[in-house]
This record gives sequence, structure tokens and C-alpha cells, in this order.
Amino acid sequence: MSRNAEATRARIFEAAIAEFAAYGIAGARVDRIAKQAHANKQLIYAYFGSKDALFSEVLNRTMDELASEIPIEGDDLPGYVDRLAAYHVANPHVLRLLLWEALERGESGVLPDSERSAHYREKTGSVRRAQETGKVTDEFDPGMLALLSVGMISWPLAVPQLLRLFHGSAKLEDLRAAARKAVERLTEPR
Repeated sequence: MSRNAEATRARIFEAAIAEFAAYGIAGARVDRIAKQAHANKQLIYAYFGSKDALFSEVLNRTMDELASEIPIEGDDLPGYVDRLAAYHVANPHVLRLLLWEALERGESGVLPDSERSAHYREKTGSVRRAQETGKVTDEFDPGMLALLSVGMISWPLAVPQLLRLFHGSAKLEDLRAAARKAVERLTEPR
């Protein structure tokens, strides 16, 4: 692929992230992606095949970036929660893409489990290893412990009105501190 083609593909991809995060799969328009990317619509189909395939690639790459930038450390789940919160604040499109996937594709999602499962096996394995060394409680299944840790910070960030409704404020630092302390207690060896 030529340098010009790579640059066009990258512009399309960035425009697609913004479009899908704002409108979801059904609401996204290839015309708007093309206009934002300064590319023609036919190139989008040539590079990605379909709007659904483009969404799948956007989501897959987004999840790969998250996994590589914020690796889970099973023996420091509270620190992971802090890093995850900072990442989601800096990259709000990630949670939006995941919410659109859940709303429009349901539990099965867009990507085959095989494309994502390696990341989650790695997360679970990290927690399991910390449990085996006694640094983290083994009272919970390692996958459930990782899920609870992620959920304590991700869900309130994805649905920010919950923080205001339950707590009366929308202060991120209050949420981060509470989530960190909750995960510290949840993971304490017994």
C-alpha cells in the first residue's frame, strides 16, 4: 500500500471512530465518514468491505490499543482501576463504542469471541497468578474478580449520571478513590 493510500486509510479510520462513537452502527453514515476523512465513499468500501466490517475493525483495534496501553496486573488491581479510569477519561470513545456494540449487537457483540478472548484470558491469568502467590484473595473466581474491578470504574464512567444520582456530584476523583478502595478490599487476601 502506498504512503498516500495508508494516510487515506488512517484518516478514514479516525473519522469512523468519531462517527461510530457518536451515532452507533445503525446511525453512522458512510457519507459523513468519507467527508470527514476527505476521501470518497468507494474507498471506504474498497478498504473495509462494509460499514459493519469497518465498525468491527474500529472496535477490534480500539480494544487492542486499550489492552496494550493498560495491561492488567493481577497483583495490583487497584492500580489497574486507576489507570483504566485515566484511560477512559482521555479516550471517552472507547466506552461509547462498547455501549453501541452492546445496544446494537447484544451479548454476542460484533467480533468473534476468538478475536477478543486472548485479551481476557490474559487478564484472568494475571489475576489467577496473583491468587496463586497469595497476593490476592482466592475467594472469587479470577475472571469474576477482574470483571468486578473493571466494572467498578467503567460502568459509572459510561453512564455518568449514575454518579450524580447516587452520590450527588460528578467528581471523577471521588469515584476513582472509592473504586480503588473497594477493589483493594475486594482483593485482600483472606
